Amino acid sequence: MDTDASANETACKHLLVSGNAEYPPLLWQSPGNPDELVGAVPALLKEILQPLGVTADIRHIGSWARVLRHAETGRLDMVAGAFMTRERFQFMDYMLPPIVQLPTAVWVPKGKEFLYRHWPDLRGKVGSTVIGNSFGQRFDQYAQENLHLEYVRSIDQSFAMASARRIDYVLYEKLQGQVALARDRKADEFTALDTPISQEGLFFTFSKKSPCNTFEFREKVADRLYQLVNSGRVDELVSEYTDRYVTGG
Repeated sequence: MDTDASANETACKHLLVSGNAEYPPLLWQSPGNPDELVGAVPALLKEILQPLGVTADIRHIGSWARVLRHAETGRLDMVAGAFMTRERFQFMDYMLPPIVQLPTAVWVPKGKEFLYRHWPDLRGKVGSTVIGNSFGQRFDQYAQENLHLEYVRSIDQSFAMASARRIDYVLYEKLQGQVALARDRKADEFTALDTPISQEGLFFTFSKKSPCNTFEFREKVADRLYQLVNSGRVDELVSEYTDRYVTGG
């Protein structure tokens, strides 16, 4: 691949990208164009690519599970935001540094709090999260072997199930949970228990089957990503897009 790097770079002036559309303020469907994903992560990616002369079509293609399938088959060039798992390493290359570090919380309806200090405290209870979500390799394995989790298509479904007392808790990133509940005016109905179940880095990834996935291009993207992360730009974008999502902008 490296021997034809110049040809590849000439061809790769445009990337097809997708991500988890249930992930505000980082990603969500554009109110004006449901086929487009907007948010802090798409905005960051465009700032990375613009000086490189590369454009990106950051498209909503369906569920998070479908996004991962398309990355595996090479129908996508990049995924805009994924946690690291052993399985995903088989079909995606991860870009360093991570975009952001995200703690995942145990969310419960107010008045239904329980003592949570470590993972075994969730045993015997019923939880819910979004299909395809990963909260780190170790927790994922522990959950598979020890916990009762119901997987649904959207986080709104999980919170609705908790409100109806069909489940005991929701697993979701703290930032995204706060924003989703604020947008739905349900912030006063749920609380995040103090101890996170994990804290994971969120990464840009390239499909291993993308023709744009060359060493040279990854290095250029990584350099820009490093500059923006370390300048505090990600924090600025998260704040900006939190306001936009909550206010419906």
